[in-house]
Amino acid sequence: MKRILFPTDFSVAATNAFVHALEFAKIVQGELVLLHAFELPVFDNQFFPENYMVIYESVELSQFEMFKEEIPKLRAIAEERHLDKIKMTHRLMDGNLLYNINKSIKDDKIDYVVMGTEGASGWSEFFSGTNTGNVLADVDVPVLCIPVDAKYKKTETIGFTTRFRTKDKKALKKVVKLAKMAGADVKCLYVKTNKSDVAKETIKKWEQDFEEEPIEFFVIDSDEVKETILDFILYKEIDILTMVSYKKTFFQGLFHPSLTKKFANNFDVPILAIPMKE
Repeated sequence: MKRILFPTDFSVAATNAFVHALEFAKIVQGELVLLHAFELPVFDNQFFPENYMVIYESVELSQFEMFKEEIPKLRAIAEERHLDKIKMTHRLMDGNLLYNINKSIKDDKIDYVVMGTEGASGWSEFFSGTNTGNVLADVDVPVLCIPVDAKYKKTETIGFTTRFRTKDKKALKKVVKLAKMAGADVKCLYVKTNKSDVAKETIKKWEQDFEEEPIEFFVIDSDEVKETILDFILYKEIDILTMVSYKKTFFQGLFHPSLTKKFANNFDVPILAIPMKE
């Protein structure tokens, strides 16, 4: 059974992402591990010699009380969606979020991470180096990122961007497997720029290798890579965009408000970033 880590701060964005996490768990027949990480305040104990530990204990207690209050709300959401049979375990951990995510991935044998992002600037803010933005670059399991305005809808079309590298093919095989579980189709995009050096034979070989799979390949000539990807998402009605993990700056640029506002007021497509080695 697949294990899905869901880090939450119980914000609106996280609660929205929880619905996606539940539905994703249903697709992959997995279970959820809910993680709430908090950082204890840093004090110089020479100024608080007597109540130093009391301060820490009160912070820990308040976090525990909040955790205890919020978990039943999440269980109620699961019941409303008739997904209360999905197993959920809980982790309340103090310390850095990224450290605890990696610790949980190792200790709990996690297969996927699902997490939300919020803020008026949406994805741009998420990928600009905030706490959760660092996760994409620093974990070695796929991360499904959910924007705050992305209301869950059935996954029917999964987009995949490629440059026809070996690691892209490995990632695409994972996406195909996921698509079959969801009953979805895959639309694979290659943006061919003036600097592109992918041979036609390579593209043809890929098409042959995947001809029995629910995949449609698209090769689009353009030097505007990011704009073309956004165009593709909107006009091909992509429900989830999947791609091999890039640098955060690529995602930040892709979802910069100056770009996305050209296409839609609310750009709210979840992204599944897949880390792959050559």
